Amino acid sequence: MSKSNIDDIFRNLEDKFDVETPDNGHELRFLEKLNAQNNPPQKIINSKTKFWKPFLGIAASITLLISVFIVGQQEEDALDLASVSPKMAQTQDFFTTTINDELKKLQKESAPEVQALIQDALKRIKYLEDNYQNLKIDLRESGEDNRVIYAMISNFQNRIDILQNTLEQINIVKQLKNSSNIISETNI
Repeated sequence: MSKSNIDDIFRNLEDKFDVETPDNGHELRFLEKLNAQNNPPQKIINSKTKFWKPFLGIAASITLLISVFIVGQQEEDALDLASVSPKMAQTQDFFTTTINDELKKLQKESAPEVQALIQDALKRIKYLEDNYQNLKIDLRESGEDNRVIYAMISNFQNRIDILQNTLEQINIVKQLKNSSNIISETNI
């Protein structure tokens, strides 16, 4: 816009501006209205609502406790090998101990050359553990079907195989590194 256009606009609006001073107390009335908008009037609570309010809180608490109890019971219903028979409990203990020992060996390895192998093994173990959780549900639903029991045992064996194979691969990487170090030292 040019300066002349702005001047024309103001000339046209010259008599239309509100230049009157407000009445006395205008500012006070304005502030009262503003405060009324910021502080809405309090709701009037009748005595019936006051009477039921504590009971609603208690009812909500009881409902929460019951739901936590039911969920806890459902988790306890999941069967595993140990729940099938004492012999299966021994089998599960053996597998669990072996897996934990192999995992400890794997965690002791810290060479950067083998970290990719370790991470891959841990991902596969996690997958098998998730699969085992599904097998526990299947065991409960199938009524301790032998096929599910065999699948659970196979799952344990697969985890042990993965860990042992990974440890073997780590040993091979270490041997290759040592042999390449020996060769480089003899060339110097």
